[in-house]
Amino acid sequence: PVLCELVYRWFCPDGGRILDPFAGGSVRGIVANYLGYHYTGIDIRQEQVDSNREQALDILGVENMPQWYVGDSNIVLDHNWQHQFDLVFTCPPYADLEVYSDLQGDISKMEYDDFMFTLESIIRKSCKLLKSGGFAVMVVGDVRNKQGNYYGFVADTIKAFQRCKGMGFYNDAVLATSLASAALRAGGNMKSA
Repeated sequence: PVLCELVYRWFCPDGGRILDPFAGGSVRGIVANYLGYHYTGIDIRQEQVDSNREQALDILGVENMPQWYVGDSNIVLDHNWQHQFDLVFTCPPYADLEVYSDLQGDISKMEYDDFMFTLESIIRKSCKLLKSGGFAVMVVGDVRNKQGNYYGFVADTIKAFQRCKGMGFYNDAVLATSLASAALRAGGNMKSA
């Protein structure tokens, strides 16, 4: 939630519109609408969107619900959108690190070259919906292939954005957490009998 809030406050005008083409969790949408932004997310899995909506309803109420669409972003983004967005903010699958479904269009089950080709298509279509001067922020990290070597996912993602008309590489950031603090933070919530 803190990362979402920082990105929204740094890169989106007050009350702005946010597009998330990989809405595989509720946090980005809930934080956006809680802070007064207008969030639109797309996820390929119906059960994920249902879960997002249920969690948002508990926190935000029906009058302030983020918009979530079910579908393949590579197809949904081709639709005739009635407005543009101030910010694209998303976190795609990390190549094949975790396969989310067997649905057609789920990029998490693709070979890396096909994954990057489709991801770049989704990036390009998302960026076409950005207002002039808007930003795109994508949370990514490198992952290893089956031989144990890095794919170069971070660098490939930057290049994919740079190939989009009007997009440039503005900045990067590294999320740093305290070393070995996960057990301490989880300790109060993760008890075993």
